[in-house]
Amino acid sequence: MISVLDFLVPAAYFIAAVMFIYGLKAMSSPVTARSGMIWSGVAMAVAILVTFVHPEVKGNYALMVIAIVIGGAGAWVTARRVAMTDMPQMIALYNGMGGGAAAAIAGVELLKRGSGEVQMDTVTVVLAVLGGIIGAVAFSGSLIAFAKLQGWLKKSWRFSGQQVINLGVFIATLALGVFLIIGEASPTVLLAFFGLALVVGVLMTVPIGGADMPVVISLYNALTGLAVGFEGYVLQNPAMMIAGIVVGAAGSLLTQLMARSMNRSLGNVLFAGFGKADEDGPGLEVSGEMRSIDATDASIQLAYAEKVVIVPGYGLAVAQAQHKIWELVELLQSRGVKVSFAIHPVAGRMPGHMNVLLAEAGVPYDLIFDLEDINAQFPTTDVALVIGANDVVNPAARKDTSSPIYGMPILDVDKARNCIVVKRGQGTGFSGIENLLFFEDNTRMLYGDAQKVAQALIAGIKSLG
Repeated sequence: MISVLDFLVPAAYFIAAVMFIYGLKAMSSPVTARSGMIWSGVAMAVAILVTFVHPEVKGNYALMVIAIVIGGAGAWVTARRVAMTDMPQMIALYNGMGGGAAAAIAGVELLKRGSGEVQMDTVTVVLAVLGGIIGAVAFSGSLIAFAKLQGWLKKSWRFSGQQVINLGVFIATLALGVFLIIGEASPTVLLAFFGLALVVGVLMTVPIGGADMPVVISLYNALTGLAVGFEGYVLQNPAMMIAGIVVGAAGSLLTQLMARSMNRSLGNVLFAGFGKADEDGPGLEVSGEMRSIDATDASIQLAYAEKVVIVPGYGLAVAQAQHKIWELVELLQSRGVKVSFAIHPVAGRMPGHMNVLLAEAGVPYDLIFDLEDINAQFPTTDVALVIGANDVVNPAARKDTSSPIYGMPILDVDKARNCIVVKRGQGTGFSGIENLLFFEDNTRMLYGDAQKVAQALIAGIKSLG
C-alpha cells in the first residue's frame, strides 16, 4: 500500500528541482538575479526539510541538525563578512565543498556496497565511482584555486615531465575506480582511490596562473554539478539529479564562454598549456614611455567630453571604488556627458565579478555593455577610463604574435581618442604581461588608489562649475 510519504517525498523533490531550474534561469539576467537566488534558496530549504521525512532516512536526525546548524551558521557569518574583493575566493571554496560532498556520498555508498548493506547495478556503481572522482578533483582543485586567489599560493608550479606525471596519476585513479566497479570496496582501496583523485585535482590546478582563474572557477563549477548529478542518481534523488545536471550544463557552457573569451578551445584549457599567461609570463618588447596625467587635467578631459566609456577591472574591486565611480558618472551625466560601462567576460577574478560590483553600487543595467556591443563605439569615444583592468585591454592581443594572450578578444580602448588608465603603480599587474596600452600615444596614466582617484576626479569636475 502506498503511504502519504511515498507520494509527498518525490513530489517535494520535484517541486524543489523545478524551483532550482527557475532560479538558475533567473540568475542569467542581472535584473532577475536576486529573485533567482531566493528561489534557489527556497528550493534548497524544501529539499533539506523533506529529507527528514524520507522513508529511507532512519535515525541520525541529531547529526543532521548539527551539520545543518554548523554549515548554515558558518556560511551566514562568512557571507556577511567577506569583502567583495574576496568574493571569488568564497565562490571557489563553496564550490569545492559541493564537490567534496558528492565525493563523500560516493564513498559512503561504495562502502555500503562493499559490506553488502546495499546492492547496486552496474550503472549505479559506475556513476558512483565517476561522481567520486569528479567530486574529489573539484574539491581539491577548488581549494588550490582558493589558495591562489587568497594569495596563500603565489607561485605556479611547473616542472619537467609534469603532464606525464599528471596523466600517470589520473590513470592510476581510473584503475582503482575500475577495481571498485568489478571488485569489493574495502576501506583501504577507497582511501587510495580518493587520495589519488584529490592529488589529480591538486596537480591539475597548481600550474595554472592567476590570469586564468575565471576559467578555473567555472570549470570546477561544472565538475561539481556533474558529480552531484551522478550521486543523485546513486541515491535516486531527483532533486539532486536535476540540480546537478542543470548546474553542470550551465557551468560547461560558462567554461566554454570563458575559454573563447581568452582565445582558447576547451581542449586546450583541459589538456594543454593552461595558465601560461601568468605571473611567470615573459615580458613584451615595448617602445615609448608611459606618460602620466594628474587628476585635475583628467577631470577636465572627462568634464568636457561628449562620450566616455569606463572599463572596470580588479583594481576597482580592490579599492572598493564602485560607489565613488558611480558618483562620478552621475556628475558627468548632469553635465550632459554620455557615459557607458564596458565589461569583458573575464574581467576580475570570477565570471560576472564586475557586474556584481556595479550592481552593488546601483549602476543601471542599461549602462553596462559587453565586449561585442561596446567595441564598435570606441573609435567615437572621447575618453576611455580604464580602472584597474589589464589583460582585457592589452593591444598585444592584436599586435604581438609572441604574446601569451595573442588572439584573445579584448576591449578596444586603445582606439578611443583619449585613454586614461587608473593604476596603483607601474607594475605589470596580476598576469605578469606588459600592457602595450600604457605606452600608446593617446594613453595617459593616472596613478593612485582607484577610490582616491575617483574622489579627486569628482572634486576636480565640481571645481569647474
